[in-house]
Amino acid sequence: MPTYQFEAMDSSGKEIKDVIDALNEEEAQATIRQMGYFVTKLAVKKDRKAAAVKSGSRRGKSFALGKVKSKILTTFTRQLSILQDAGLPILRSLKILQEQSKPGAMKNCLIDVCDEIEGGLTLSEAMAKSPKAFDRLYVNMIKAGEAGGALEIILQRLADFRERSEALKRKIKGALTYPVAVIGFAILILIFIMIMIVPAFQKIFDDFGTELPAMTRLLIAMADGIKIYWWAIPGIPFGIVMFVKTMCKFKACKTGWDLFTLKMPIFGQLVEKNIVARTMRTLGTLVASGVPIIEAFTITRETAGNAVFENLFDKVLGAIKEGESIAIPMRQNCLPPFHPMAVFWWAFFICGPVGVLWYMVKMKQRILDDMVINMIDVGEETGELDKMLYKVADVFDEEVAVLTDSLMSLMEPLIIICLGGMVGFIVIALFLPLISLIQNLSGG
Repeated sequence: MPTYQFEAMDSSGKEIKDVIDALNEEEAQATIRQMGYFVTKLAVKKDRKAAAVKSGSRRGKSFALGKVKSKILTTFTRQLSILQDAGLPILRSLKILQEQSKPGAMKNCLIDVCDEIEGGLTLSEAMAKSPKAFDRLYVNMIKAGEAGGALEIILQRLADFRERSEALKRKIKGALTYPVAVIGFAILILIFIMIMIVPAFQKIFDDFGTELPAMTRLLIAMADGIKIYWWAIPGIPFGIVMFVKTMCKFKACKTGWDLFTLKMPIFGQLVEKNIVARTMRTLGTLVASGVPIIEAFTITRETAGNAVFENLFDKVLGAIKEGESIAIPMRQNCLPPFHPMAVFWWAFFICGPVGVLWYMVKMKQRILDDMVINMIDVGEETGELDKMLYKVADVFDEEVAVLTDSLMSLMEPLIIICLGGMVGFIVIALFLPLISLIQNLSGG
């Protein structure tokens, strides 16, 4: 009698991992349901001998570190969708894609998936054993497609979902490339002026014994400081990043930081709209694929990437388990409560009392507006929740694109003004003593 490993959730939503003996998968699922659990993952427990037999087929694997890149997985999903739509068997499709893949993490995962399928596992079970490529969202959608006999449709939805996400990432990264490059190059030039040019002028002023204006003295002091503490230029930003990462390992600090990023001036709206678009599209894709609503919310919560939204989905999930709809608890919990660590982050980054005052004003704003909740409510009433979630995601994707373009259009003149101000300060500070020196020489 084979032994099955399973993962399930009990009535309270707690994850259960255990093993069970059964004649087949159907009997194992029935037994687990009788125990009062909802099955999320079920697979035959392999022994070491079976694993040793497989080792021969893994010779094509190469050394690779890290997870599969999102862009590579998106391309694979679209190609697999096309092959399945053409009617090829799933194993043959995977082997075709495995052969054309370049050596790396993706090829290694495909080799493992093909081995698992040849060993008797389903596609979703095989993919679940390769978490470096296929996350829980991916596996559950494939599982829903297998259960409904519509794997090619699910793959098309997955490919569309991932392609839209990648397009948004590319747009944001592309928009940030120009200002980051300009700022970095300008900083290098200013450092060069401070280290090489200003000391040369200082020597001239010292030789002539000219009395220096306040601006020039300030510039020389800054140049001396940069020569001595040059390591602080990369060190301070790096130290701040490491401090934030270390603090965010604690749950309370992470929640406060995520709330701080949502309420940041200018960029907070971009972060918030991006998360809403991503979570609504994820939830809509799962619902449309036939994933149970409790499991769909659990996966969406895990993929939110923001503790504030995770807490919101947690509360909505608890209300759904008690028999409530989605819209009502979402409306009740979309206003984040006061958080002391958010006050700390605001005081740390935004000039102390000014930051605290800004947070006290911004904390009254909800993270989901009425349009989102009303469309979800209509979707529940009409039975078209997935379509409404897609529409919400489309609206917010468009708003993210428009907001990104607006921010970049605003950032370009701001960068020019700031750089012009710094260069103007340096020029004026250096030439004021020269003008005074020329006047003295002319008078003499």
